[in-house]
Amino acid sequence: MIHAFAFYMFAGVVIASAVLVISAKNPVHSVLFLILTFFNAAGLFVLMGAEFLAMILVVVYVGAVAVLFMFVVMMLDINFVEMRQGFLQYLPVGVLIGLVLLLELIMAVGGWAFAPEAMSLAASPTPALSELSNTHAIGQILYTKYVFLFHASGMVLLVAMIGAIVLTHRRRDGVHKQRISDQLARDPKDTVKLQDVETGKGI
Repeated sequence: MIHAFAFYMFAGVVIASAVLVISAKNPVHSVLFLILTFFNAAGLFVLMGAEFLAMILVVVYVGAVAVLFMFVVMMLDINFVEMRQGFLQYLPVGVLIGLVLLLELIMAVGGWAFAPEAMSLAASPTPALSELSNTHAIGQILYTKYVFLFHASGMVLLVAMIGAIVLTHRRRDGVHKQRISDQLARDPKDTVKLQDVETGKGI
């Protein structure tokens, strides 16, 4: 009874906060509702016994992505009045794209079916939690059967990180970069001007 109540409570909050993410007018409020959605989704994972996925959801999405997105939105100088000016103009195009995506989802769900080998894998016996924890089982599969794919994904992320650093530090016209060595080598006499000012007269 308690598990059913907790499931419906978490699921209801997830659906409500997800609707508020796309309906809120303030982007900061949208990010806060997104964080609430992630937390309640993590609660659903815990109820299903996937505590590792719940931890990853909270640490990665809430702790990194959502918070970073919130700070970016708060630091940007966004004019919301200008953003809403062309809403009615692009509304028919947006509705058309939404209908196309809805039809594609209906076609994908309608033609979806289980693979024969997937049914046999689902029917295979699962060890009890007292013998093998969820995190231990994920680690065994990830670092044995899928170890090459795991390393390949790590290499892709490494290349993406290096590419982002290279693009950030590339030389561009009209962009002045901070040079610490030039700043430390400057003579204070060339940068600071001391002036005696009489009281009450100013400069």
